[in-house]
Amino acid sequence: MNWDIVEGNWKQFKGKVQERWGKLTDDQLDVIAGKRADLAGKVQESYGVSKDEAEEQIKLFEEHNKDYEPEKHS
Repeated sequence: MNWDIVEGNWKQFKGKVQERWGKLTDDQLDVIAGKRADLAGKVQESYGVSKDEAEEQIKLFEEHNKDYEPEKHS
């Protein structure tokens, strides 16, 4: 998964993130804005998990979404 693409298409992608981490608020998702490190921090904070656990969750999420391509608008 290319986080540069995710960051550039965050409005499309953040729904997938919110499905996975439902405790994250819209405000938190706006702050994350597609930045992987910020996502890890918010997962740690919201779910009370270690940095390693947050990273593991994100790795699994990346694997699950590895074929993500942003929708193309004509």
